[in-house]
Amino acid sequence: MFAQVAGIYPWPYDGTWAPESAALVVVDMQRDFVDPTGWLGQIGADTAPLSGIVPAVAELIALARAAGIFIVYTVEAHRPDLSDLPANKRWRAERLGHPIGAQGPLGRHLVQGEAGAAIVPTLAPSAGAPVVAKPGKSAFLGSDFDQILRRRGIRNLILAGVTTDGAVQCTLRDANDRGYECLIVTDATASDSLSHHDDQIHTLALAGGHYGSIARLADLRVALASKVAA
Repeated sequence: MFAQVAGIYPWPYDGTWAPESAALVVVDMQRDFVDPTGWLGQIGADTAPLSGIVPAVAELIALARAAGIFIVYTVEAHRPDLSDLPANKRWRAERLGHPIGAQGPLGRHLVQGEAGAAIVPTLAPSAGAPVVAKPGKSAFLGSDFDQILRRRGIRNLILAGVTTDGAVQCTLRDANDRGYECLIVTDATASDSLSHHDDQIHTLALAGGHYGSIARLADLRVALASKVAA
């Protein structure tokens, strides 16, 4: 079991963990969010905290690969014809001055196949690693994410990526409702505001980790190294 942040239960709750039943979910580490020229930067958000976790996420990916843990990536990206873009989401993006699907420095904003929808090069998926395109914040929305996990017998999820108060927490909460045992890595997740990140971690820690447990990269470094050594 993994060491945990004070006040949160050791993960997994039942004490049963093996690389083949776990997956690392790298949430939305795409250029549209992490790159300052991407959509999030274009609407005025501070992308520095998001790019700041790239080294930690890269180390977590390397640790997972060495331990034989399945890795799945997600990106928030719509169909090129925007047929999966809800009217209210379209309206909100338009109010920010950078509509989804409009042309930007990295191609059309938040559209599949465009440069902005690509995972940042430092974290590039290995050959065959699935990249799930989703039209909303939760990885389970309008995607085959759940099917990919269940076909492999995955039941324990380690979550990293951006943003803590957006897609990460939405995915974690949905996973919890579907019976997955979740762990969020505090220093491998980020929001465009440190206070937003801290507030979300605090919320997830309430009621003894109602939605899952919480750990730091150092905890996983020790736990996964022991699996490799074994």
